[in-house]
Amino acid sequence: MAYFGGLGNRHKRDSSGEEIPPVLSAGRTPNSGPELVLSEDEDSDTEDKEETELGAMEDQRSIILHLISQLKLGMDLTKVVLPTFILEKRSLLEMYADFMAHPDLLLAITAGATPEERVICFVEYYLTAFHEGRKGALAKKPYNPIIGETFHCSWEVPKDRVKPKRTAPHSPASHEHPMAEDPSKSYKLRFVAEQVSHHPPISCFYCECKEKRLCVNTHIWTKSKFMGMSVGVSMIGEGVLRLLEHGEEYVFTLPSAYARSILTIPWVELGGKVSISCAKTGYSATVIFHTKPFYGGKVHRVTAEVKHNPTNTIVCKAHGEWNGTLEFTYNNGETRVIDTTTLPVYPKKIRPLEKQGPMESRNLWQEVTRYLRLGDIDAATEQKRLLEEKQRVEERKRENLHTPWRPKYFIQEGDGWVYFNPLWKAH
Repeated sequence: MAYFGGLGNRHKRDSSGEEIPPVLSAGRTPNSGPELVLSEDEDSDTEDKEETELGAMEDQRSIILHLISQLKLGMDLTKVVLPTFILEKRSLLEMYADFMAHPDLLLAITAGATPEERVICFVEYYLTAFHEGRKGALAKKPYNPIIGETFHCSWEVPKDRVKPKRTAPHSPASHEHPMAEDPSKSYKLRFVAEQVSHHPPISCFYCECKEKRLCVNTHIWTKSKFMGMSVGVSMIGEGVLRLLEHGEEYVFTLPSAYARSILTIPWVELGGKVSISCAKTGYSATVIFHTKPFYGGKVHRVTAEVKHNPTNTIVCKAHGEWNGTLEFTYNNGETRVIDTTTLPVYPKKIRPLEKQGPMESRNLWQEVTRYLRLGDIDAATEQKRLLEEKQRVEERKRENLHTPWRPKYFIQEGDGWVYFNPLWKAH
């Protein structure tokens, strides 16, 4: 039996010898000890991801017009109640998990032979991460996570799929769901996300692969504002990818998202300059998500440049569309094209609702999701109101008792938040 997180919780191991992560129930007192959940309970996610078109129905347009009439340019939308019909049928915490839909590319980073190859692999992974997390062109909004809400999942990645792309043999493009039949022939990547703060809204997520000695720890504060016919959402915070085998840390930021044409058929674009840097190796990357010009121009454009700062050498450039084709040019003159639409998507493994705790995303929001699927917007709105009112009541109780909220999985360190038992601290 192994101990998990130094909290004195006896922890089982699965068939591969890895520790089985706990899932905490909402009924426990903060940090009093996780309840065990067997990873065998997780199964391939079969939930339908398709979103129905919003269209420009008159009643929907009139509601949005009424809402817009009460807003001012630049106004913070954090506390504005948005109409339920614009909601996507998943929580923001699950959307962050969907950024991991190509875990083979993430795990391949640590297989890079040199620091230059590893940073380029990370940039390749980063640029392909957003298209699956942003389902379709339609701009719908994920549920705002409730404080204390969590989301857990994992991926099984066949070991023969994990190779640095520049040295991997070319194989036919395929979008099928790759599955490993034998667990011993696959890597397991585990993911946990938690809403650690309500005001401001801060989400944290952590994922790790013990066998590859790789983990990512991220904290994001979402800040939205009204911009006339658009809504802008800034993702403030940063993530750190750690490759323990190489002693390297890659600090990265995230782009802003914009919902455009909110009165007709809204669509999403990403925008802004983000950075990736590794202090140990001296490599860094600048990635620019270009917003569409008012007249003409392409949508979803992205450009990137990878530099070795000690020698001021550009070692890789990339351009294309973050949800389409990306072309990479290396300093030796080679080029490579990645078509994000043909990359294999690995389905999440997630426990069924009946085995989830009351504060796990899909269980928590299941009634809202059910009524949205049925097209009963009024019932979905009422279920959402009940959840949010419960959150407000509990928040007032904590204020009256002067009891700060204590997250289950993440600990505040300076301006950031860190998973309570990260791979780099494990013994």
